[in-house]
Amino acid sequence: MEGRWFRYSSFVPRLYNWCQSLDFEAGNIMPSRAFCSDESQGYPVILMTKHFAAFPFNHGRVGGIMAVDRHGPHAHHGKDLLIVHASHVGYNPETQHFGTYRRGQTEDSSCSSNCGKIHGTLDWYLKEYEFAKNNIFIEMHAHHCRLTIDNKYLSKTHPNSLVLLLDKMLEQRANGEFTPLSSQSTSRTFRANSEFYELMHEHFGSTEGIVPIGEALLAEFFVFHSDLGKDNDGSRQLEVNLIGIMPSIVTSDEPLLTAAQANTQAEFDRAHRSISQEPAYQGRNLLYITGLNIDISPKKGQLFPLTKFVPWAAYVQLKTGESYVVEQDDLFDLLNEFSEENEHQISMDDAIHSMEDAKEVVLHLPQS
Repeated sequence: MEGRWFRYSSFVPRLYNWCQSLDFEAGNIMPSRAFCSDESQGYPVILMTKHFAAFPFNHGRVGGIMAVDRHGPHAHHGKDLLIVHASHVGYNPETQHFGTYRRGQTEDSSCSSNCGKIHGTLDWYLKEYEFAKNNIFIEMHAHHCRLTIDNKYLSKTHPNSLVLLLDKMLEQRANGEFTPLSSQSTSRTFRANSEFYELMHEHFGSTEGIVPIGEALLAEFFVFHSDLGKDNDGSRQLEVNLIGIMPSIVTSDEPLLTAAQANTQAEFDRAHRSISQEPAYQGRNLLYITGLNIDISPKKGQLFPLTKFVPWAAYVQLKTGESYVVEQDDLFDLLNEFSEENEHQISMDDAIHSMEDAKEVVLHLPQS
């Protein structure tokens, strides 16, 4: 992310000028946005409308998930086609932390989670990690350490749980078994292997007594098992996208930011395959770009956030049959080459006033 973002007011005209360079026809470009339904995403939609002279088609689901079943309808609404996808995360400049956003329309302009869907999805995993940090204990000795592990993490069945990778933590016998040094009513104590001891020594030094493992429970020592089942309606696609790297998310200093980044990357991989195989897009000019929307929380009285866009990747498919993917570094450099000026942008005020001044159309309803 560092040094790779654009203000939306700079990103969208650059994007329009890139489309022009690809021989997209001014006035016949149908943009589509694949954003979360959060009101903080309104400003980017307004800017897309202004620069592409059309209100964007909606490819988005809650949480920044692409509705890949909407490609056909989108293709029928324009000659040349653009899709902008972004997961999003709030940023509070006062606390300098990601994941919250000031809701100006609430009674007290309070701050709440942003993106709420990501926050809700992470909640169970964060609580599971917090419990594990406080219920796995380290006892340091001169040349080894012991782990006392809650029996919950020693079960052979894990339908929904944080699962410890015990082979990376415990000393094993020749047959691969882990033999406890002692058993308690709700836990067992084991001797750690030498690699794990060295790492714990870096964290705890010569600490005496038994202490919770805490932040020393790194992502490399556990995974999550979650019964996702069949996601027939796509409502758990976000969780599907994140489950594989959930340990890195819950151990991150900024879990919502890390999750939003990961979702952006997973959705590009998933959606670009469906786009490239969509019959309605064949033989058409199409640009699909994905990235991360950072919603900088507005101050009291400020109507819109200062939203920044961090590009991740883009897929270009031209009517000539040529197609290619542009990776992040090249994509950032490419967008930087284009001007922030767009001679085809419309005046929103003029467009709205022209509708208000238009002659009233009489509707002729069918006779009952």
